[in-house]
Amino acid sequence: MPKLTEALRAEYQSLFDSCQINTAQQAEINAQTDRIIAARSRYEGVANPVGVPWYVVGVLHSLEAGLRFDRHLHNGDPLTARTVQVPKGRPPTGAPPFTWEASAADALSFEKYDSWSDWSVPGILFKWELYNGWGYRNHHPDVKSPYLWSMTNHYVSGKYVADGVWSATAKSKQVGAAALLRRLAERGVVDAASFTTSPPLARAIEQGKPALRFQPQTESPRGVELQQFLNSFPGVFLREDGKLGQRTSDAVQQVLGRRLHGDRRT
Repeated sequence: MPKLTEALRAEYQSLFDSCQINTAQQAEINAQTDRIIAARSRYEGVANPVGVPWYVVGVLHSLEAGLRFDRHLHNGDPLTARTVQVPKGRPPTGAPPFTWEASAADALSFEKYDSWSDWSVPGILFKWELYNGWGYRNHHPDVKSPYLWSMTNHYVSGKYVADGVWSATAKSKQVGAAALLRRLAERGVVDAASFTTSPPLARAIEQGKPALRFQPQTESPRGVELQQFLNSFPGVFLREDGKLGQRTSDAVQQVLGRRLHGDRRT
């Protein structure tokens, strides 16, 4: 069983801190995080009783079941029967069709999420990589697992196209778990420790704080800070003058999925 060593912890944190979401996939990632946030109460229903952060379940749901609530959290098989793919025969008790909640509770227990307590960024990434398997790390260490890093600067190509079948040229079309976690943190939903951007700033934008509203003609008190934050993302090029006009508002939409409060184009 792999262990979360100090070296591995440092690797995860460094990769997450330097992670940049690919510009071409911004809209897709925003749409998925919107759906995860919208289903928060349902994720909390299975996560809270076992002490797992709700967004950890939400991201797993995206990776394993395409955010469908008629699929097993284990592997995306239909809830109308026990799982057929690995892990096979889950849940072992009860009779199909299963509720999503019953299946999800079994998946978390099967993967020992109920006995894990390290919900730091490295702890989360470790559990996600373990959920998908250690094949990339063991057999293709030059390729960062797309399960985590797809659609970020840390992944280009290379994936298993079937069990045990490797292709160096195939490219994952799935949003990686780290990309989703990164975007959730950027939107202020996740308080990611040692995060390189500014979740408090992102929260202030989401809440429409006066200092960060659409003001194209006057310099906003935190306008330069916001523009510096936005310029840290690929494909964003703003003049850092503190005036929060259309270009800044468009960049906020690109990064956070909505324009500034007060922009009538919202």
